[in-house]
Amino acid sequence: MMTPTDTTDHLPLVLVTLMKGVTYREHDAPLWQSLLALQARARDYVAVLGLDLVLDEVEGYAYLRQRPPVDGAPELPRLVPRRQLGYPVSLLLVLLRKKLAEFDASSGDPRLILSRDDIVELMRLFLPDTPNEARQMDNMHTHINKIVDMGFLRRLHGRDDQFEVRRILKTFVDAQWLQEFDQRLAAYRSSSAAAPDDPGETP
Repeated sequence: MMTPTDTTDHLPLVLVTLMKGVTYREHDAPLWQSLLALQARARDYVAVLGLDLVLDEVEGYAYLRQRPPVDGAPELPRLVPRRQLGYPVSLLLVLLRKKLAEFDASSGDPRLILSRDDIVELMRLFLPDTPNEARQMDNMHTHINKIVDMGFLRRLHGRDDQFEVRRILKTFVDAQWLQEFDQRLAAYRSSSAAAPDDPGETP
């Protein structure tokens, strides 16, 4: 944890933390304050590397995003890799994103908390019938754990079957991503075939 001293010396720590992944206000309040104070310098620094600083002061998170290539300019190697996602994980991200939108429209609570059973029920309608229910449930738990590892779900302390849907999901699963996935989902529903192999992709 940082101490509340002059933020001028904290730029290296702010940048290294951003390079490692998402920075949350709730995890380290002094570091977050340094990031806010130094955000202009941080933006200038990461821009040289072809990155943008995405910072949401209201929701309390920040991360680095690769800039799209510019016509005529040499394309830089990616510092922020894209993640190829299978159909079940892509589906679950979309369902959680839509659930969050519905929650925000109907509730004044800032935190959406779902049980493991709640999340399973969100997906059950879209999964193919199988004679091996136990194996399907194991797969579901694997998908949930992957989304926890990605940072879009957070287990509540002392309650491993309860999860908070992280609001950073709203940034990664945007309107275009939802529309493209809805098109694939509509095709999947109409054909009633096995789950499509076409993976989703996060920025």
